[in-house]
Amino acid sequence: MKPLTVFTPTYNRAYCLHQCYESLVRQTNQNFIWLIIDDGSIDNTKDLVNTWMDENKISIQYHYQDNQGMHGGHNAAYRLIETELNVCIDSDDFMPDDAVQIILENWLLIKHKPQFAGLVGLDANKQGNIIGTKIPETLKETTLSDLYEIHKVKGDKKLVLRTDVVKKYPPYPIFKDERFVPLHYLYLLIDQDFSLFPINKVLCIVEYMPDGSSLNIFKQYRRHPKGFAFSRIPEMKYSKSLQEKYKKAIHYVSSSLLSKNQKFISESPKKALTILAIPPGILLYLYILLKTKKNT
Repeated sequence: MKPLTVFTPTYNRAYCLHQCYESLVRQTNQNFIWLIIDDGSIDNTKDLVNTWMDENKISIQYHYQDNQGMHGGHNAAYRLIETELNVCIDSDDFMPDDAVQIILENWLLIKHKPQFAGLVGLDANKQGNIIGTKIPETLKETTLSDLYEIHKVKGDKKLVLRTDVVKKYPPYPIFKDERFVPLHYLYLLIDQDFSLFPINKVLCIVEYMPDGSSLNIFKQYRRHPKGFAFSRIPEMKYSKSLQEKYKKAIHYVSSSLLSKNQKFISESPKKALTILAIPPGILLYLYILLKTKKNT
């Protein structure tokens, strides 16, 4: 069996999915499977993927499901993946030609060290600029949370995870009439039990599309408040600094107000902090309503 699954959740992205495909065809190491999770697309994604499967240039596995959102796509991927490792490359992103080789070479360094959940590498844009900052060169073991909270690393980073580790944790919840739960929820749970092996190599080339979640965060807050409120609970619980806990509490209050959850204080793991966060949480709630007024 191949050691790595590259999985790509996609929804109506046939117009850009070819970038990912072409980058995988160019990989210097072809020892991987490409798993495409089609999350209810109504464009020509399926026909396009069938064409690529007929070309037989790389190993492709295709799975179609009713639309559940990005996190639902991750749920399906983690359920289906059987390889040792997995990495998500979004439908509007692609991999440098040597990314798979870099992943597999570094995996051999930690394969027999059970404290590691996998690798963490860099994202870059099409111009070759690192997204945010690099990982400190002296760092040999970390968690994703520590990268940001202690080492003050900035920008999105790319995770390569052991599949047996991912399968230890519950799937992302699916909320009725919502299509988004922040993926960081799972990574935060993993941080409590495992470490990551940092590599200062670019594993993914990212492009923030106009219809992507990164550029539509206030719309996401408005449309998916239950998903965001759910993710704030472990963030409040596990954030290392009081400042971060309070910031997450503010967001928890605003998302709870958006979802009309009257039990949010009793459901909070940090009740006193949540009460203190109510005034700024109300202000954030009103600001989100204002920013999204034209879109509702």
